Amino acid sequence: MSLRPRMRQALLEAMRARDRAAVSALRSALAALDNAEAAPVDEADLRGLALEQAPVGAGATEVARRELDEGEVADVVRAEADERLAVAARLTAPAHAERAARLRAEAAVLHRFLDGPAAP
Repeated sequence: MSLRPRMRQALLEAMRARDRAAVSALRSALAALDNAEAAPVDEADLRGLALEQAPVGAGATEVARRELDEGEVADVVRAEADERLAVAARLTAPAHAERAARLRAEAAVLHRFLDGPAAP
């Protein structure tokens, strides 16, 4: 089973177990994957068209999303985990110790998907 379906399944299990760190990490990583699949927007598209040139009809403005291969999915998940570890490293004040620990726990959840064996 590929990485994304395993993460979705783990999210459901984490929600049932009320594992807040896992739920937070998995939701964030899955959202980052969805964002990475968004179609690129050209600067000219942002300016818009004249009214008479605007697309008309149902689905006229729809565009296909990008499809990430398994390596790109792993790269996005790795970036999410690395970002959490970087932020945790910057939280050195004792008042932020709990937040830093939570970020490290979230990174560990994501790293398990990168390092663990893929289920059939």
